[in-house]
Amino acid sequence: MSNTGIDIVLLHGWGMNSGAFSSFIPYLQDSFRVTTIDLPGFGENVAALPSPYTVDALAKLCAAQLPKDCVLIGWSLGGLVAQKIAINAPEKLSGLITIASTPRFSAGHCWPGIAEDLLNMFEAQLEKDYKKTLERFLAIQAMGSATAKNDIKTIRQQITDYPDPAEEALKRGLSILANEDLRAQIGRIMTPTLRLYGRLDSLVPTAGIDRVCELHPQADTVVMPHASHAPFISHPQQTADIIYRFSTSLQHQRAS
Repeated sequence: MSNTGIDIVLLHGWGMNSGAFSSFIPYLQDSFRVTTIDLPGFGENVAALPSPYTVDALAKLCAAQLPKDCVLIGWSLGGLVAQKIAINAPEKLSGLITIASTPRFSAGHCWPGIAEDLLNMFEAQLEKDYKKTLERFLAIQAMGSATAKNDIKTIRQQITDYPDPAEEALKRGLSILANEDLRAQIGRIMTPTLRLYGRLDSLVPTAGIDRVCELHPQADTVVMPHASHAPFISHPQQTADIIYRFSTSLQHQRAS
């Protein structure tokens, strides 16, 4: 970890842990002080289960661990939590980056997202065999990427170094993906924001990007043309370069 530069904090997605970022961190640590935080119920925070298990509760617990004036980077479900932190505790952040995330994950009336049938299937499978459920979720995350098989293998290897997730966190986290809706709130985010998407992402379809831009016009948007749901795995250097340009531009703005 470098001792100079901007503090950036990485939040992982559903069913994962901070290990998902282990191969990506070397692309960042020469320029930033990098911190990873496990969401409650996952990784090293497997025993830290708030009750009720809500986005507000997750945001509050994660916000308490943030270094001052950090750039918060949330991937997938972690991006939902990061958006909530930017809404509830903007004083903690100098910048916000969401990767393959959205204010609402589930498809709804005129809103592209994850089909209800798919979410229901995951919920049913979770009751029977959570490891098989995670494997299927990994496969869907990588779908579309030219390096899909290698992406799945990389993430699987990286997350197995951490404790298994709490069953309650898996269930409640999936419920958050199915039901949470921040669309009416993201317009209040005044923290400088970058929204990073993969064009091939089947979980956060690009058809919804224009809708998010309408709700949060202050945010910058970048779409990586050959990436899917985990661009930091399939395209680590490109993802790191995008983060670097955005974060250093914040530093220059504050200095001027």
